[in-house]
Amino acid sequence: MSATTVAVPLRDFDFSLLESGDFKEDSVREEMIMPILRALGYSSSGPNRIIRSKTLLHPFITIGSKRRPIQLIPDYLLSVNGNFNLVLDAKAPNEEIKQGDNVEQVYSYAIHPEIRVPQFALCNGKEFALYDVHNQTSVLCFPMSELEQHWEDLQRYIAPSTVSTTLAKVLRTRTQPKKSAEFDYLAVKPPLEITGIRKQTARRHFGVHGYFTKQVWKVVRTYIETFTQPGDVVLDPYGGTGVTLVEALLLRRKAIHIDINPLSVFIVQNLIQPVNPTKLTDAFQEVRKQYKAKEPKTDEQVKAALKRYPYPHDIPLPKNSDVSSIEQLFTPKQLARLALLKHLIKKWEPGVTQDTLLLMFSGLLNKVNLTYHSSEGRSEGRGDSGIFRYYRYRIAPKPANIDMMKYFESRLNKILAAKKEIAPFITQKTLEDAQVRQGTATDLHDIPDDSVDYIYTDPPYGSHIPYLDLSVMWNTWLDLRVTEKDLENEAIEGGEHYKSKEEYSALLAASIREMARALKYDRWMSFVFAHQNPAYWHLIIDSAEKAGFEYAGAVKQNNGQTSFKKRQNPFTVLSGQLIINFRKVRNPRTIGSVALGAPVMDIVLETVESVIAMYGGATLEQINDELVLRGLELGFLDVLAKEYADLTPLLVQWFDYDNKTKKYNIREDRKFKSHIPLELRVRYFIVSYLKRLEHRSEYPTFDDVVLNIMPLLKNGITPERQTIHNVLERIAERTGKDRWRLIETGQGELF
Repeated sequence: MSATTVAVPLRDFDFSLLESGDFKEDSVREEMIMPILRALGYSSSGPNRIIRSKTLLHPFITIGSKRRPIQLIPDYLLSVNGNFNLVLDAKAPNEEIKQGDNVEQVYSYAIHPEIRVPQFALCNGKEFALYDVHNQTSVLCFPMSELEQHWEDLQRYIAPSTVSTTLAKVLRTRTQPKKSAEFDYLAVKPPLEITGIRKQTARRHFGVHGYFTKQVWKVVRTYIETFTQPGDVVLDPYGGTGVTLVEALLLRRKAIHIDINPLSVFIVQNLIQPVNPTKLTDAFQEVRKQYKAKEPKTDEQVKAALKRYPYPHDIPLPKNSDVSSIEQLFTPKQLARLALLKHLIKKWEPGVTQDTLLLMFSGLLNKVNLTYHSSEGRSEGRGDSGIFRYYRYRIAPKPANIDMMKYFESRLNKILAAKKEIAPFITQKTLEDAQVRQGTATDLHDIPDDSVDYIYTDPPYGSHIPYLDLSVMWNTWLDLRVTEKDLENEAIEGGEHYKSKEEYSALLAASIREMARALKYDRWMSFVFAHQNPAYWHLIIDSAEKAGFEYAGAVKQNNGQTSFKKRQNPFTVLSGQLIINFRKVRNPRTIGSVALGAPVMDIVLETVESVIAMYGGATLEQINDELVLRGLELGFLDVLAKEYADLTPLLVQWFDYDNKTKKYNIREDRKFKSHIPLELRVRYFIVSYLKRLEHRSEYPTFDDVVLNIMPLLKNGITPERQTIHNVLERIAERTGKDRWRLIETGQGELF
């Protein structure tokens, strides 16, 4: 009997039993999962085996020289022709299987060195969820009551008859990435806004070490997957905490991480370096034992420790700090204890284990200083740092006094979790594909011309964060050297070197020229824009175009949070960020400058009305963000920021506000305003629509134009199709049978 003709199990199952408190995890296993596995073609013996409750040796935690007896026991491990294929875990009907701890638990089984399967699944009786290990994404999820409708999909992924060939292919491609000759880099379309962001799900990026900014791993990963293929070279010359490098390596790309801050290089090198977990845990146990025996507690012991163990002396802090030197950031007891801990770590044999202990020590520094305070209603270790919140060394009103060794152990657990997560993908061999070094983005001389396949980078913006100034506490404790040349090359405005906007602009422009030199033709660069001043937008666009890049559109990427600076500067800061995409092509076009032909206030009102029409009522954030995008694309953001710094009075004057929905709407006694000439309104929306599509290399039909701009023109005066057609013919040209694109003059101006 073929796999497709097997009777679907559970047809007569009474799903109301799941609501009974008596139907627990063991019932899900025996009454639901086992019938499914048997119907798929698995049994307790033979080539397609069900291995029940396999005990796995925990590879990380030890006590002394003995392994700690931790239970790692997946419910089901499926084997096809001797190759492990799937880990499947049962959960009670009231347990979550689409996110959270349960998913992470089964993922840890799937990547365990004794198993290493390409997929894992969870079932709680109500739902079934199947995940791809490599991409860490759900590939199949359905209600169990709809098993019959999804049976063929389940067979395709799990049945032994289809798995045997798929598994062999997966195992081959993991060890030997191949490029596709059919991959058309220029035809790639940039991703739209990525949703469902949950930063803390990736242990490799969350919890290892605090830093001033950190890109969302899911966004970076999606962009790398979109613009590259396995084996390609990915560059980030403003590398930060290494999100670009790590995600590139996990996706089997080669990666180059460059940052002027030695702290960045220290974090990334020690994050990706494979470590023997047993040796690390043994080293931690020994360091903790010696620390507890010598921990300075009394005033006399503190004074003695400060005389014996080295700690930072007389190192000046940035001038906007609350205190003048590093040692003033700590109480004498904190200084003495940190000095002792570092001394014990440095006694360890130099190498990966000592470096990882120093990474733990460095991550601890954020909590053991006077800028740190506990957040109200949370434990002492779950607080806030003035360094990261205010971007300066601000002494907390009520500094927290945490148990240092308790949180040093917490650093161990977080680093082990991160190492465990990346272990199947970043090995000693993989590291041959990684370059991590300190350097300036303005001089990439060691990267050959036209050798990089993709650039994703998040540069510093003006005076927002002086990274080297703010990193002085960590760099000094870690004995990491920052030279005068480094400070000169850092692309910031202001800082301790009081760099002018012109100096910052020159450094940023120089880095863009170097990126253009290193990037291959017909490849992409994605530039994160966390704008505080629209002048920086124009700087980036102008510098990129002068370097040979072609602007290919910007995408608003929301990170799910509204920042303090967003509330302060609604027209210069998005709630998330913009990702500006460029192509390096041999005959780049420059971005068109659009003559609006109307007062900015009229355009503002038109845009607000369009957003309200689009969303059926719009929040202040939706209005602000759309105005930023429109202003950047059409060139009036600088005027907007100056003349309408606070939009609220304008909105109150012209629109109604619904306290319940938090949305602005057209007033009941008014229609959409029509004081702007109809043809100008039509032209405005056609230009915006065509420009956005052109950045994605899409050209709409006439019907597409009508259908997309008509909802934005609801004002009691509906334009005739002929009116839209007349405007379209003046500002656009046909491409293909019935496709339209904007006309561009030799000077780069539209119509």
